[in-house]
Amino acid sequence: MATTQLTTSSISAKGFVSFEGLRSTSNVKIASFTPLKQNGRLFSGLVVKAATVVSPKYTSVKPLSDRVLVKIKIAEEKTGGGILLPTSAQSNPQGGEVVAIGEGRLIGKNKVEFSVKTGTQVVYSKYVGTEVLFDGSKHLILKEDDIVGILETDDIKDLQPLNDRVLIKVAETEEKTAGGLFLSEATKEKPSIGTVVAVGPGPLDEEGNRKSLSVSPGITVLYSKYAGNDFKGADGSDYITLRASDVMAILS
Repeated sequence: MATTQLTTSSISAKGFVSFEGLRSTSNVKIASFTPLKQNGRLFSGLVVKAATVVSPKYTSVKPLSDRVLVKIKIAEEKTGGGILLPTSAQSNPQGGEVVAIGEGRLIGKNKVEFSVKTGTQVVYSKYVGTEVLFDGSKHLILKEDDIVGILETDDIKDLQPLNDRVLIKVAETEEKTAGGLFLSEATKEKPSIGTVVAVGPGPLDEEGNRKSLSVSPGITVLYSKYAGNDFKGADGSDYITLRASDVMAILS
């Protein structure tokens, strides 16, 4: 993701909010361009997301409570065949290595231990945590509950879900309508049916004990259409991770 410096002259757009007097001497990230709303009116705006830069004089970052520090996995710059990918086509990494953990948290009178430890390779939800530039690398501080699962290989089918998360292999999209007409890629509806591949140990109750999930590997389920995080398996199959509460029904 490109970085730039913000100055009064570096931002200009028709109908844009005035940035007169804004100046920054540190690098910030241009996360996205998105419509902004002012006085009920939409106009083109610039959303700026700045990562917190930790000064080199600090040699360690110790998360507190149930927070985890993850070193973000670098995005792939080439395809499997060696073709260089432009920045726009590089997949946004959602995984990395746990490099530090907090002291845990109390639920009732019980202390809940972490499900991950330093050195564990994990996958986490999109749009969570706080990005930190530390020791020359990108890191993310997030809550343990935002970690989807443990993944020690490069194939999402091997994911070990945590807490109340479920890994589902998405059913293949229908190629034809009920009347026998072939569907184009643009008109194929995203399925919300799949087979459970793996489940987490369950959520914690008020006393810190695990509650088993009502779904198990091998069953076919119907799940909420807009829930979870989508992944592509090594064999090209589609997978999704979501919370067990987003599973709506068991199909048989």
